[in-house]
Amino acid sequence: MRIAVVGATGMVGNVMLKVLAERNFEVTELIPVASERSIGKQIIFKGESYTIVGMQDAVNAKPDIALFSAGGSTSLEWAPKFAEVGTTVIDNSSAWRMDPTKKLVVPEINGDVLTKDDKIIANPNCSTIQLVMALSPLHLKYNMKRIVVSTYQSVSGTGVKAVQQLANEEAGVEGEMAYPHPIGRNALPHCDIFLENGYTKEEMKLVKESKKILRDDSFSVTATAVRIPTAGGHSESVNVEFENDFTVKDVRTLLSETPGVVVQDDLDNNLYPMPVTAHEKDEVFVGRIRRDESQENSLNLWIVSDNLRKGAATNTVQIAEYLVENNLVEINEYIS
Repeated sequence: MRIAVVGATGMVGNVMLKVLAERNFEVTELIPVASERSIGKQIIFKGESYTIVGMQDAVNAKPDIALFSAGGSTSLEWAPKFAEVGTTVIDNSSAWRMDPTKKLVVPEINGDVLTKDDKIIANPNCSTIQLVMALSPLHLKYNMKRIVVSTYQSVSGTGVKAVQQLANEEAGVEGEMAYPHPIGRNALPHCDIFLENGYTKEEMKLVKESKKILRDDSFSVTATAVRIPTAGGHSESVNVEFENDFTVKDVRTLLSETPGVVVQDDLDNNLYPMPVTAHEKDEVFVGRIRRDESQENSLNLWIVSDNLRKGAATNTVQIAEYLVENNLVEINEYIS
């Protein structure tokens, strides 16, 4: 497979390259793509050196798959140009997620929606991915009515500027601010921009994307997204009301048997999911599983995942793997 990684020098792009190598994805030629200031520089992938190229050169090369992590405006402009030359684009931005003509995919849940005709495929929001990974098997068995989710999201979800802001604050150094307030020793109920309904864009992603991925509009979702001073890993406090009753034991068993989900729920030994232990792991970790005693058929969960891995890079690579395994990618004729 001839693979382009668009945004190869960014935070998620770097992790994409790492995940491709770790998972031994068959890359016969890597085409690293970045902004003009990086063109001509070298990156190392699996011991070999590759030259970073610009967008048009990458389109001209007609890669089989292009993994995008370069922002929404870049994706809107360039993803269709890759698609026109036969490249299958898997995009990590929010540009195409709610487009009714594009698939929004978590392979373990709805990979079956993909076809050879899908030339632009959307990767969901990081917080949405970990939420639906844990809730999908429960929804299938118990039928969700309502989800209340509060997130505790790391600064890495904002980007390099935010990571640097936290580092500066911890070191007592003044520097550029990614947020309107300090993030160190603080919590900001402000992820992405505020919308007219009073929710943030991040909160509405959780509402809309989860329904599209699960292919069901029958349940309701409300969300509060909070940024906290952790360097990596997103956490979610989730309350779910079901149509059908359950036992906590059955919930633990069901989640334990779900591919990609790990149950960490041993209170006697203080075992529960945390960002620090989810770091650089691809699984979604679930703990603090308990019945909501204030409401019938309701459950509380604590869900943690590395937002740069399963929440972004790993899920993107898994989509590519699914396409290859199911012969859904057309191999382009090489153009030098």
